[in-house]
Formats: sequence, C-alpha cells, structure tokens
Amino acid sequence: MDRPKYFTPSEVSAHNTAADLWVSFLGRVCDLTPLMEQHKGDNLLLPIMQCAGKDISSWFDPETKDILRYIDPVTNCERYYTPRGRFVHTPPAGPRSDWASVKGPPWWKDGRYEVGLLSTKARWIRVVNTLTSQEQRLQVCSEETLDEILRRYLRYNSHARSYTWKHNGGVLDMSLTLGENNVLDEDRELEQLRLDRDLFTPAILLHFNDDLTEG
Repeated sequence: MDRPKYFTPSEVSAHNTAADLWVSFLGRVCDLTPLMEQHKGDNLLLPIMQCAGKDISSWFDPETKDILRYIDPVTNCERYYTPRGRFVHTPPAGPRSDWASVKGPPWWKDGRYEVGLLSTKARWIRVVNTLTSQEQRLQVCSEETLDEILRRYLRYNSHARSYTWKHNGGVLDMSLTLGENNVLDEDRELEQLRLDRDLFTPAILLHFNDDLTEG
C-alpha cells in the first residue's frame, strides 16, 4: 500500500490564498482550492479564507470528526457551532429558499480534498555533502523515512541517490525513519536545558558512491 504523504505546518501555511488554499484539521491536510473555485463569490467562503494555511481542528469534535454542535438557546435545536460564521456545507438556522441540501459528503468528510497528513512533529536536520562540503538545513516530518527525506533533498542535489547516507559513523536504513535509525529528536531536552536547538541540529553525512546515478 502507498504510504500517505506527510506535511509540516509550515508547508501547509504556504498555501494561504484563495487560488491555492490548504487547511489542516484532525491530522489531515486538505487542498480546498477546488471548493473555492466551485463556490467562487459565495460569502460562505469567508470563514475558510480567514483560516487559509492554518489548522482548524478547533472547529471539529475529535470523536465524531464532524463540526462541533451546540443547542441553540432560542430554538432549543441542535446546530453546528460556527463562531466565525456559517461556511460552505453548513445549513442555516431555519428553513430557507436559497439553501439546497448538500449532495454527497460535506467538504470536511470528502476524501477527494485530502492530500496527506499533518506531521505530529516537524524537526530540523543538517544534510552535509562530504564531497563538496555543502550543507543544507531541512525541516522534515518525524514520520518520514530517509528515502522520503532524500526526495525532499533532491531539489538541492539531483544526484542524492549516488551517496551513502550516514549518521554517527553508521549507514542509515533508507526505509526507516530518523527515529528508527537512532537519529534522536532532542528538542524537548534542549528546551528544558535552555540550549539553542540550532546548535545541536543532528547532521546526516552524505558519502559519494562514484556511480553517477541520476536522482
């Protein structure tokens, strides 16, 4: 089975316009750009636009995976809780002639918008090319395998697959995550000790194999 693609919060936040709008919620990352295009000009898009590129998990009940609900004190009816205002696919308070029931799942339950998962912990590493002495800082997802991290690094070195990746003298298993390769995430300990995390970013050393493999 294909592994899901993971994104860091900063990657999600880069998609923050009506023409390119992503949000994250309950660990999922969704590209709502098609929804924005479909309902272009509709005022019900405003709450979503205000949260473009952000995490909106606070809108949802983590158990039901649905929008939070409350009892309207005036009508004593259960309604969606939308303090920012109604948004696309949420019904009005009462019967209205301009409201058509949603056909199919609402956007927050529609798998077509999902592009991946939000990393539970983004972390920084240093990738050092021992052949050229070039160093690149990368923010990666703790759930990603080294092979997936390599794909991130290809933009900086298209021959990245021509190198053996090592840490502390040991060859890394590219099918495993950083943690599984014993490249520890010590951010919490460094924060408790009030040490600058940037000074202790773990280094991955790339050793050239001399096989001229293209990325």
